[in-house]
Amino acid sequence: MENQIIIFTGPSLNHKEAKKILDADYRPPVGRDDILWALKDKPKVIGVIDGVFHQRPAVSHKELLRALESGVEVVGGSSMGALRASELDDMGMIGVGWVYKAYKTGQIESDDDVALIFNPETGEQHSEALITMNYNFKMACKKGIISTEDLDELNTTAKRIFYPKRTYKSVIMKSGLDSNKKDILMDYIDEKGIDIKREDALLVLKYIKENLLDEQTI
Repeated sequence: MENQIIIFTGPSLNHKEAKKILDADYRPPVGRDDILWALKDKPKVIGVIDGVFHQRPAVSHKELLRALESGVEVVGGSSMGALRASELDDMGMIGVGWVYKAYKTGQIESDDDVALIFNPETGEQHSEALITMNYNFKMACKKGIISTEDLDELNTTAKRIFYPKRTYKSVIMKSGLDSNKKDILMDYIDEKGIDIKREDALLVLKYIKENLLDEQTI
């Protein structure tokens, strides 16, 4: 049986939650050659959200181009999907979301900005992505919780921490902020923090649902 839609996702949006939004064949974060294997199932749409790059080679541009050349609509956002979409949108890959735009405009450039570690069995993440931290620190700055100098300090501290150990607690505690401001910032993150990668993952599903489904798929 042909799969209409194949989505590669994991820590940004778990499969159980995703299935409530869009009926699709959900697969673990994409790695090298996974797109080529997916093409054997003759999908009409492939959504790329999460991907691996440390455990095994990352999904290649060549295989994504192969999918596009085969007439498959390829949509990327949130994480590895956002990075690849920013690199291949001129070739037909569709990019959506805040992270995609950040890559496209050069605000962020490397896979380290979206990297985190997660449990491969459950998809639960054990560290925090730099792009999400930066987003929430900026929001805290706009609300006057931290200063622009504090923002620079936090971002510099976060970049210095190897991504598997990068958490809000590790970054804030190792920063030069005073203890009272650290506590206030942690409370703000706990109560008001936004997982921008999750939000973008939802946008990928929404885009596919609203723009790429034919009447037979709905």
